[in-house]
Amino acid sequence: MLVPLLLILAGFVLVLTGVTLLILGMLRGEKEEVKGGVVLVIGPLPVVFGSDEKTSSILMILAIVLTLLAVILFLLPWWRL
Repeated sequence: MLVPLLLILAGFVLVLTGVTLLILGMLRGEKEEVKGGVVLVIGPLPVVFGSDEKTSSILMILAIVLTLLAVILFLLPWWRL
């Protein structure tokens, strides 16, 4: 019962850390180009959106790796090692 609560707490801490870093970055006031993207997983298929080609390529590779990892972890109980 302790592990799920720790994972939830870790998620909240990561989100709050990200928001804090975004706010601090905006307060610095430097005009830099922001690049970003998102991987949206619909069922077993990842959909990638990115602000530029390099970001989209990196996210596409990440999406493929994470999808393969999810499939392996899903099939792991049926494999006999």
